[in-house]
Formats: sequence, structure tokens, C-alpha cells
Amino acid sequence: MKKIAIFGSTGSIGESTLNVIRENPDLFEVITLVAGKNIQKLIEQIEEFKPKHVYITAEENAKELQKVFPYLQVYHGKEGMEEISQLTDFDIGVSALVGIAGLQPTYNMIKNGKTVALANKEVLVAGGKLIMETAAKNHATLLTVDSEHSAIMQCLQGEKQNKIDKILLTASGGPFFDKEITDDITVEQALNHPTWKMGQKVTIDSSTMMNKGFEVMEAKWLFDVEPSQIQVVVHRKSIVHSMVQFQDGTIMANLGPKSMQIPIAYALNYPNRLTNSIQKIDLFEIAELKFEKPDLEKFLCLKLAFEAIEKGHSYQVVLNAANEVLVDAFLNKKITYTQIPKGIQKMLEEHNQMELNTVEEILALDKEVKEKTRKMIED
Repeated sequence: MKKIAIFGSTGSIGESTLNVIRENPDLFEVITLVAGKNIQKLIEQIEEFKPKHVYITAEENAKELQKVFPYLQVYHGKEGMEEISQLTDFDIGVSALVGIAGLQPTYNMIKNGKTVALANKEVLVAGGKLIMETAAKNHATLLTVDSEHSAIMQCLQGEKQNKIDKILLTASGGPFFDKEITDDITVEQALNHPTWKMGQKVTIDSSTMMNKGFEVMEAKWLFDVEPSQIQVVVHRKSIVHSMVQFQDGTIMANLGPKSMQIPIAYALNYPNRLTNSIQKIDLFEIAELKFEKPDLEKFLCLKLAFEAIEKGHSYQVVLNAANEVLVDAFLNKKITYTQIPKGIQKMLEEHNQMELNTVEEILALDKEVKEKTRKMIED
């Protein structure tokens, strides 16, 4: 039985992971649950899955949990996150914390040689080189539960001897692919994703296609390819989750139902598949598959992501930090929709490339850019 630690248990990925575990109680056991502020949902998860360790951000919530569950090891705050992510009594750590908050815990798990199922895009966006080098040095295994990267990982099974010509990274296009993007776009419209049910931040990123820019960066590190070998392909039906084109022209594609439980289950039980109750796709109902090019002028965030990759590592950290603040400001109705890409562009223009060799240096730049971005919004 595999012991699982879930960092971000109350989010959409965390809940999907717990669904997989719920359906396979003979295969998986929950050891650690890490949440942010949602104490009620965490209490429900503790009662059902009975972990050994839990984390919640606020000290007052931690004290409440300790009263209700006196047998538990309860952690909180910055020091608590450092401690709980250094534990080694699990087999697979699911990294599903939102934003840059996932970098240090994921680095700690990899540094300890653990297997990590990665759902947090910002870990590789901000720390790709450091994370991959640390994983190799400590013989850690890095798997992905992102639907697109899981699809690529599956297409590459048994193909190690064959050279990748191109990764065809599919995108849903979000809610505005065939609509005009204006300042009149509301939060509710941007959160109305046509295909996937996700957390608020990643749903907004999907609408601006910044999410796909992050995934290009992830693919570069996960599959050791150049950015020029990654092509974003808009596929509105989200049936083809991604493809790999090999040097002989063959294209391997991964098709499947629109459910995050499938890539999560594949990572948890890698490389063996698990049965599930998810409705299978019917090719006769699909009838046809359509692929389109994204407009990089319309979806400026995707264009900025490609530019940040070319300019260097620290630009990717700036891109991610500015985006995180601006998306949060949009969700709280402090800025308009088009100010997200415009603000990111401004932060990138003001930055000069710098070397980042440690988690501390990455987090310091992240903090600096976030403060500058917040000041820009206030001004």
C-alpha cells in the first residue's frame, strides 16, 4: 500500500486525488494533508481519511484542529510548512499548492529523494533548472498530474530511443478563444470555462492562455526539449490531451475523458493504470477532431511567456510573480481584464536578467516583483 502526502488537499486537485484514493482503499493510504484556510473541509477530510500529519496556515485554526484531533501532529505557519514538507514517511507527495507557495515544499520533498506527483505549474516555471538538477542529484522521481503533460508522458512510454521532433501541446482556448477580449469582461465570464472545472486562479490563467505559457515552460524541463520544439495547438473539445511528433513524422496522441482523476491515478499508480467509473469517450459521438492556431496578439500572455523563456530564468520568475498578483487583483475586481497582460508586460520590461541559484534567491525575486506589481496597481 502506497502512503500519500497531499499538499493542497482542499483544492480541486487535492479533492480529485482523494477521490482516486477513496475508490482504491486497498492501494493507497493518506498520511499527510496540507490545506490553506478551509478548515471545515480539512476537518471532513481528516475524519474520513485519518492522516498522521496535517497543516493549516493560521495558528488559531491549528489550535482548533489540535483540540478536535488530539492524536494528530498539527503544523501551521512558515516553520510548520518547512517541517511537514521535510517528513519522509510517505511514498508519493502530491504537490498541488497554488502559486509560488508550492516551490519550497516541493524542493524539500525532491531533496529528500521522494517521488512527487506535480500539479503546481509554478514549481517548474520559477524553479525548473534547480528542481530538475536537485531531482537528478537525489534520485527523486518527478511525475506530472497535469492532463497535458501526463498525456505527453504516456505518449513517450517505450519511446526513449526515439528522438522527439515536436511536442504538440493542446489547449482548450478558454472562454474567449472566439470572442473579442475587452475591458468589459467580467470575473464571472472569465471563470466560466467551457471544458474543465478548476480552481479560480488556474481558470483565469486558462482564459488568458497564461496557463498554456506555463505549460510550455513545464514541458521544456520535464521532457528536455527546446521551446522551439513545443507548439501550442488549440483543440476546443479537449478530447486529445496532447501529442508527440517523432523524427519519422509519426504523431502519438493521447485521447481520453475530461477528468483530472485519470492523470492523477496514473501518477499515483505509475506506470500501471487503474480502473474507474468515469464514462468512456465514444469516437462515433465525437465524429471529428479540430485543431487551430492561437492568436498571440490576442492572447498576449502566451506571447509574453514565450518571450520570457527566450530571455532567461529570472524573466520567468517575474512573469509568474506579476501574473499571480494581477490575477488576484482581477478576481477581487481591482483591475480590468486587459490590465493582466499589460501589467505583466510592464514588469518584464523593467527587469534585467539575473542569476538565480537557490530557492531563497527565487523567492526573494518573487517577493520583490509582487511588491512592485501591487504598488503599480495602487498607483
